[in-house]
Amino acid sequence: MPRSLFKFSILIVVILAVTFTFHLTTLNYLDLPLYADKIIEAYIINAGLAIVIYIAMLALKNRFQSQMGFLFMFGSALKFLVFFIVFYPFYKLDDVISRTEFFAFFLPYATCLIIETISLSKWLNKVDSNK
Repeated sequence: MPRSLFKFSILIVVILAVTFTFHLTTLNYLDLPLYADKIIEAYIINAGLAIVIYIAMLALKNRFQSQMGFLFMFGSALKFLVFFIVFYPFYKLDDVISRTEFFAFFLPYATCLIIETISLSKWLNKVDSNK
């Protein structure tokens, strides 16, 4: 396993664990159900997809170096596709997406997106400076 993949995976897991703890603490404080709205699945799937996208970017970096931004956008589109296949039907059962349902998916999604963007930006800048 390349060192950058290992560091990225650890970073995703640690930051998502902190975010998940904060999320559950907030739900508990607001006296809302802790494990409703597929919250665990949302964190696991977002972490898994972030790591898979990072692996794909590493694997394709030499072949598609000038198209890395498009590959990253494809990864984001993949996440939305997963949302609409896995989560959206469950959230729309009552024809309303509640705040807790929204945040159950969006908080891990946004957290992963920020980590991915920062990590891949640093990685791509390092690749550009090595030319």
